[in-house]
Amino acid sequence: MLELAAGDWRAQLLPEAGAAVTQLAWRGRDVLVPLPLGADPNASFGGAFVMLPWTNRLDAGQLPVAGTVHHLPVNRPEDNTAIHGLARNRTWVVDSETGDRCTLTQVLDGAAEGLPYAYRAQLSLELGEEGARLSLAVTNVAGQPFPFGLGWHPFFLRPAGTGLRFRAGALFARDARTLPVAVQASDGLVGDEQAYEGLDTHFAGWDGAAEILRPDLRLHLAASGAWSRNLHVFAPTGSTVLCLEPVSHVPDAPNRPDFAGYGPLTMLAPDSTLTASLLLHATI
Repeated sequence: MLELAAGDWRAQLLPEAGAAVTQLAWRGRDVLVPLPLGADPNASFGGAFVMLPWTNRLDAGQLPVAGTVHHLPVNRPEDNTAIHGLARNRTWVVDSETGDRCTLTQVLDGAAEGLPYAYRAQLSLELGEEGARLSLAVTNVAGQPFPFGLGWHPFFLRPAGTGLRFRAGALFARDARTLPVAVQASDGLVGDEQAYEGLDTHFAGWDGAAEILRPDLRLHLAASGAWSRNLHVFAPTGSTVLCLEPVSHVPDAPNRPDFAGYGPLTMLAPDSTLTASLLLHATI
């Protein structure tokens, strides 16, 4: 367990479990649903995990690149999709830790596993007076250009009476497998549970800002870089979680060229890097 603290903020991470954030709290109030000790970060509605080198779902694990269809592991067989990337199931190495911040690295050479990706990723979390800042970067270390995406999947605590507010330009209708099938204009979302409960919905044209309005605090999100245009919202009916997932691309974007203009994977040349950052700021 890696523990950080600064001012009003406290955080815990598990480097060996995908660098999952198991706890994030402000003035003693849980911002994320705490992940129970020993729980699987990839199978629990708690904490937060990293998504890369793609986010959300790829239909049948297919990744078409320059006329070749690569096949990625289908880890959600009930809907025949490859979901949330490769990084959350692998160890991250702690490069530095100073009490209020940490930097972790993960390197993947997928050839030995029959995977098409080769990357070096870096994750940092810094706590301070302005809030909690999470930064993520992925570098293509293969010898040819390849498409990449990245995201963060937090399970924010949602007590009764929690409101949500953000602006966006479009939202995607989805099929039974949560894959996008149509796009429509949207102003974003403003409202309480009745406005968002039950969503598992992608929004594009996001302006990078959002607010979670809890009875006990207000949480402000400010995304930059590759995370500043796309937001996925997951709010299971009857639960106490609200997932606002900053992501770099539309779900299943490589297989749905009609939606490419709303957020494709990013084609990275060798040694090129995709970066993103999210600042969480809390007030009463």
